[in-house]
Amino acid sequence: MQTNTTPADGDEARGQARLALAQQEFDPDVVYLNTASLGLPPRRSLTALRAAEDEWRKGTASPSAYDRPLAEARASYAGLVGADPSSVAVGSQVSAFVGLVAASLPEGSEVLTAAGEFTSVVFPFHAQAPRGVRVREVPLEDLADEVTSRTSLVAVAAVQSADGRVARLDALRAACEAHGARVLLDTTQATGWLPVDASRYAYTVNGGYKWLLAPRGTCFFTVRPEYMDDLTPHSAGWFAGEERWESLYGAPLRLAKDARRFDVSPVWHAWVGQARSLELLTGVGTGALHRHALRLANRFRAAVGLPDGDSAVVSAAVAPDTARQLERAGVVGSTRAGRLRLAFHLYNTEADADRAAEVVAGRVVRET
Repeated sequence: MQTNTTPADGDEARGQARLALAQQEFDPDVVYLNTASLGLPPRRSLTALRAAEDEWRKGTASPSAYDRPLAEARASYAGLVGADPSSVAVGSQVSAFVGLVAASLPEGSEVLTAAGEFTSVVFPFHAQAPRGVRVREVPLEDLADEVTSRTSLVAVAAVQSADGRVARLDALRAACEAHGARVLLDTTQATGWLPVDASRYAYTVNGGYKWLLAPRGTCFFTVRPEYMDDLTPHSAGWFAGEERWESLYGAPLRLAKDARRFDVSPVWHAWVGQARSLELLTGVGTGALHRHALRLANRFRAAVGLPDGDSAVVSAAVAPDTARQLERAGVVGSTRAGRLRLAFHLYNTEADADRAAEVVAGRVVRET
């Protein structure tokens, strides 16, 4: 996992102040602990979306004007994950970018992944089976130890969707460097609360509608410069052009020289919302977001008798009627892999953690 240094008192106080200000942009009607499924929009994103929709209604919207929020979102995301904007491509779905990497693998490649991984991360590699690409699944905890000289790529989520487990990223990166394997890291359940340095990995991919608080339809893909030419831009269209508004018709091929060559024509209104949500998140800062989410998750864990964890996502085996009791109490969570899943993000408070704990306390099934 990523390292996180202890902040100075002044830095932490400033982070808390920024976070408190950001929380004022949210007004859910429930105790919302389901960011792992769908994030909530801040007020600024809704305002921007409504303005864009009104321009659309009036007939005054300009297609080229949507380039600005997308460029802002690309730059903000790059800053959030420690990448250069030139290494960031944009699209709408995780599996499309994973498929791009899958199609680039040589015949007979071995792809190592975690057992029970989210299917958008692994289905594109299974689809390459006719070319001899083999997917090998191992327990998440053993992933770094299972990298061998036969491994071409490790495809894994930084934080598991089903239960919030955090991968041992430092160990995985070291193992892959030792054996010459690349890493494709899905940060969809991580970026926004967990510090992740995308520049450390060959490829990363992130869907924006969860922890990045966007409308569904935004996705980011990072690729290290030295691996860019190994990928064929199979979905290249006008938006992947070096001068996109001059790439609307005809040959020759004139793609962007950087990662924009992998861009997919954007869902315009989704990027209007994404730009403003990323503005909010980067304004708070990854360190403050991480400390806040983890503190609330562990506050909940302690209240229901679970040990401290390293994830903002809490997964627990609970009594069968727990989901119904949470719903009655106005607490929104989810069930994944037969377990209760609660996710804590910037808009959550101690009161949210305590309210959920009141319902779940005494309902946790002890596991051996």
